[in-house]
Amino acid sequence: MDAAYTAYREIRIEENRKRRLRIVRRQRIILALVIAIIVFAFAFLGTKLVLSAHSENGRFKYYTSITIHSDDTLSSIAEDYISSEYKNADSYIREVCAINNLDEEGTIYAGENLVVPYYSDEFK
Repeated sequence: MDAAYTAYREIRIEENRKRRLRIVRRQRIILALVIAIIVFAFAFLGTKLVLSAHSENGRFKYYTSITIHSDDTLSSIAEDYISSEYKNADSYIREVCAINNLDEEGTIYAGENLVVPYYSDEFK
């Protein structure tokens, strides 16, 4: 073989190797950018989900468990926990009944535990 031809082949081989390395490097950069965009998108969506717990007036809805005492009624519980987000006490009582699977009459007994909703300005 001719020495010039061998040198030319080696130069081509070296140039092809460098070109492949550039392609691989470019692919790695693109992959890193795609992963960064995906991570950013998940972070953004997660933030949106947390903020979606916000009601229209900037308050957060929470639930708490209470124990019924002998003199408690659904109306007295509504007076303690209702807020301006509800139209009236009846809508609050209907929600409490739905959450706790109470019958239409909303009969409660002393010693029972109920889950009741409430709103707060503080994010907990």
